[in-house]
Amino acid sequence: MNSSKSSTFPLKQPNATHEGGVEWNIFADLVPYRAAVAAMEDRVARIAAGTAPEAIWLLEHPPLYTAGTSAKPADLKDPGRFPVHQAQRGGQYTYHGPGQRVVYVMLDLGKRGRDVRCFVRALEAWVIATLAEFNVEGEVREGRVGVWVTRGDKPLTATGQKHEDKIAAIGIRLRKWISFHGISINVDPDLEHFSGIVPCGITEHGVTSLVDLGLPVAMNDVDVALRRCFSQVFD
Repeated sequence: MNSSKSSTFPLKQPNATHEGGVEWNIFADLVPYRAAVAAMEDRVARIAAGTAPEAIWLLEHPPLYTAGTSAKPADLKDPGRFPVHQAQRGGQYTYHGPGQRVVYVMLDLGKRGRDVRCFVRALEAWVIATLAEFNVEGEVREGRVGVWVTRGDKPLTATGQKHEDKIAAIGIRLRKWISFHGISINVDPDLEHFSGIVPCGITEHGVTSLVDLGLPVAMNDVDVALRRCFSQVFD
């Protein structure tokens, strides 16, 4: 599943498809982070200007860490391990790498209610519906952004509670009511790579993936589920 290839990031792709006014692109090669951010910013400006449709990009990055606007320096435990990028999204430190489906979501909230909290809840609901396609019960937790799974297959914690592992992260930014950045879902990344940071500033819980949960899921399977579930939440 993991690819060593890297690509430039053209703004237009021959495999672009349109559903309900939203343009979808799937990028086959690893996409450099800075190039992706520059392309997102360009696309957001064009959506705001009315010269481009809303867009969702499905891609993977080379191994890297990103620091959101609330990142704490102490949470970067291994600063020399992978490139570290300052991200303009909300949140703290997170990891991106091969085997993780990154979903960049450029939607016009000016036409979708102008409610940021509702939008974040919709993104969470989208992930939860996607996971349900694989019989995985995703959950949200008060005070913790992202989507979690309860691990009945692990020993109870010291406090007698079931373990909870994070399977998806969410971090967005808005510009002129257009969203960018978005979601990352762990399909089959190297989970050890998360050890170089405190993921999202949370020390008492771990991370997991669909394959770690025992599901032989391919990236294409997740893409199909994401597209099928999008209309259930956003249309």
